[in-house]
Amino acid sequence: MTVSRRRFAFLAVLLVAVNAFFWLAQSGFALPMGGILQQMFGGNRLIRADVIWQTTSGVQETRIDRGVIVTVAPDQVVLREKDGTQQTIPVASTVTVEFGLRTGTAAQLRRGMRVVVSRPATGSADTIQVEGFGQ
Repeated sequence: MTVSRRRFAFLAVLLVAVNAFFWLAQSGFALPMGGILQQMFGGNRLIRADVIWQTTSGVQETRIDRGVIVTVAPDQVVLREKDGTQQTIPVASTVTVEFGLRTGTAAQLRRGMRVVVSRPATGSADTIQVEGFGQ
C-alpha cells in the first residue's frame, strides 16, 4: 500500500505546524517554578513560616525561611530576610539544594543568592531552593 503524495504533504505540514505551535508557546505550558511553597504561601510575600502538619507517624513541625544569603559555611547559612532580620540556619550534611530543575550541593551556594530554606523545627535544613540573586 502506498501513501499518496497529497496525504504525505498534508501530514508533513500538520506536523510542522504543531511543532511550531509548541515551540512558540512553550513558556505558557511550563510548570511554575517554586512548586508547592510558592502556591501555598503567596510567592514573593513569604518571609518565614512555621508549618504544623499531620503524618501517619504523628504531628510534625517544619520551619520555612526565605531570604538572601549573607554568609555561607559548610554547616550553616545566614539569611537576611525581607523584614531585615538575620537568621542563622544550621545545614544538614545531606541537604538537597534545588537550582530550578536540577539539584546540587551546599558547596554551590553563594553570598547574594535568594533562597527558600525548609527544615524540621528542631533540626538542620534538609532542603534549600535557590530562586535567583538579590532581594
